[in-house]
Amino acid sequence: MGHYRKIEIMDTTLRDGEQTSGVSFLPSEKLQIAKLLLEELRVDRIEVASARVSEGEMEGVSKITQWASEKGFIDRVEVLGFVDAPASVDWITAAGGKVMNLLTKGSLNHLTHQLRKTPEEHFEDIRKNIAYAESKGITVNVYLEDWSNGMRNSTEYTMDLISFLSGLSVRRIMLPDTLGLLNPREVSHFVKLITTEFPDTHFDFHAHNDYDLSVANVLEAIYNGINGIHTTVNGLGERAGNAPLESVIAVLKDFTDFRLNIKENKIFRVSKLVEQFSGQHIPANKPVVGENVFTQTAGIHADGDNKKNLYFNDLLPERFGRQRKYALGKTSGKANIVKNLQELGISLEPEELTKVTQRIIELGDKKERVTTEDLPYIISDVLQNNSISHDIFIEGYSLSHSKGLKPSVQLKMNVHGESYEEGGSGDGQYDAFMQALKKIYKSIKLPLPKLINYHVTIPPGGKTDAFVETVITWDFGRIFKTKGLDSDQTVAAMKATEKMLNIIDKMTDRPSGNEMSNNEIKDNPEQENNSFYGNEYRAFAG
Repeated sequence: MGHYRKIEIMDTTLRDGEQTSGVSFLPSEKLQIAKLLLEELRVDRIEVASARVSEGEMEGVSKITQWASEKGFIDRVEVLGFVDAPASVDWITAAGGKVMNLLTKGSLNHLTHQLRKTPEEHFEDIRKNIAYAESKGITVNVYLEDWSNGMRNSTEYTMDLISFLSGLSVRRIMLPDTLGLLNPREVSHFVKLITTEFPDTHFDFHAHNDYDLSVANVLEAIYNGINGIHTTVNGLGERAGNAPLESVIAVLKDFTDFRLNIKENKIFRVSKLVEQFSGQHIPANKPVVGENVFTQTAGIHADGDNKKNLYFNDLLPERFGRQRKYALGKTSGKANIVKNLQELGISLEPEELTKVTQRIIELGDKKERVTTEDLPYIISDVLQNNSISHDIFIEGYSLSHSKGLKPSVQLKMNVHGESYEEGGSGDGQYDAFMQALKKIYKSIKLPLPKLINYHVTIPPGGKTDAFVETVITWDFGRIFKTKGLDSDQTVAAMKATEKMLNIIDKMTDRPSGNEMSNNEIKDNPEQENNSFYGNEYRAFAG
């Protein structure tokens, strides 16, 4: 009977995906991803944030709700909220949201040990929260946190909670395998139990990938009556991540008859942009979106149609919008650039478009060919530049690299209108740059963060004249990443470092506060020796 029913896809890249270690999207990046997910890829719903997290989060959500309201998508934008009336509901209302995903305790274990409440008390709190949300015109879906453990160890409590919720004005009940501990047989058994007992309730399933079983578990949930699936682009998410959107779509399209809204030929472009914004690189062998997964087909066409069926499965690259290249450069003109952005499904604000166009023309001067593969890199660079102030910048530099001598650099930095100049030498050009920068910062008694990772990438298909993107991860009390883009690797790393200096400038009280005196710097071996940018990167970063 249900084979032709529609399955809702709720994508939580912007909320659960952002819980990936080291991933934090800027408000402008969040908006760009939300637009692609709803307008291009056509997912049914998106979860964009957790209530009450931060000012930045409020700004990101407001940008999305404002755009979604204009486009008629506001009911498809959801925010995670807590049993804390009125706080979460008021936060969501202030951010312009209309849907709250209320986080309740789906296992007796969580309820007893985390909340230290009885089921009756928790149920009453939930009732109050839902009533308050309703009074504010907010639609409520409910998460049963730790549902999988609840079904394993406290089935009666979990079924009572579902029964209680199905009597309230709840739009959907969402069943997360919070710790990623279920296997497909258990999913099949638990989901069937629930959908049989509550046939008229809409249930979502939210899988985690700790045992690499998320997609198999999703398939079992679907076969047993689940109405909606939660995914993240590229399987982002804490620990081993969530069910990857791209794999879930391919599996549901090819192994079931259920209807989906998704435009799967837009998957690749969304995947690449999320890869850029998150700084989490896609493994080359990742199904559907990995760099290598379609390489087998390249030489096989030539083998003739008679053998084609020996090698081809249903996963043809064209399905997912892969295998396309366009040349772009300084002679392309704005219209051509806009057309290429449209091909990628990217709609930038006018000022952002102007900056991206300028950047393409500027880069086209350095490099013969800018391809669509370069575009996500360029956009990411421009958006990050846009959101960072430029009170500190590299005023000038001279790099030298000679055989038999250590690389050296002469560096001139402008810090809040004051110029400082120092020289440095090191094991590589970037090392030499950092030595000079360290001297400048020591002279003005400002601290520098510790470099904990240094990652260099060129866009796929890039030749020796390709752009280089350097992503550097820093530790300054909190961990954050900055990116630099240039046709020269050392300059890309220097640009990433310049962004870092502006970010920590905002985190440091000047002139008093966090700066260190000369004595403190001497007493602090981490500042004094090279460990603040990790010896293991020194030779490589040259």
